[in-house]
Amino acid sequence: MEIAKGVEMLQLDFYGSSIHPTLLWDQEMAVLIDTGYLDQFEDLRLAMEKVGVTFDKLKVVILTHQDIDHIGCLPEIVQECGSHIKIYAHDLEKPYIQGELPLLKDGHLENPPKGTVNNTLRDGQELSYCGGIQVIHTPGHTSGHISLYLKQSKTLIAGDSLYSVNGKIKGIHAPTVLDIEEARRSLKKYLNFDIESVVCYHGGLSEGNINDQIQQVISY
Repeated sequence: MEIAKGVEMLQLDFYGSSIHPTLLWDQEMAVLIDTGYLDQFEDLRLAMEKVGVTFDKLKVVILTHQDIDHIGCLPEIVQECGSHIKIYAHDLEKPYIQGELPLLKDGHLENPPKGTVNNTLRDGQELSYCGGIQVIHTPGHTSGHISLYLKQSKTLIAGDSLYSVNGKIKGIHAPTVLDIEEARRSLKKYLNFDIESVVCYHGGLSEGNINDQIQQVISY
């Protein structure tokens, strides 16, 4: 689904529901935010090609956090794109993504997906790619979870900090959150941004009175 020019919410089937990586691109390059689950590489390729973006244009992958449905295709992407791809994540997530520590929620996996994080991110940092991407450190779901604000389109990429149902923000998915109170505090950061739309990894796009919807979750 096109959110704005050069901003596409992808959809990958995931055990009867859908997950939503986000693809950004301009004339020079493309940026992928989260990579899907294990064995979804070809699905991801097809989803990108449908909007006219191939892997040879992909220069940057930003991971909101370490969960398996967000880093699952990372090894294949690195293999496909070679040394020119840059991988970004928060410093607290880096050792898990690189395989130095077992994944917090999938530590039982014998051979989890992994890849080298070339660049670590901090709260408030701004990346110049595709019209400007501001990093928001939103711990709670995991300690190094980040969200991303796309300045040009006023879009919030919420990762797993929120979930939505039928186009409306419903709340925090408590069963998968490591610290629910910290997760709730993190949402207050969103109120400082002019947000017109939100992409939840689980649930998809939400629009309309976003600050009011977020405030309701905080106050719940």
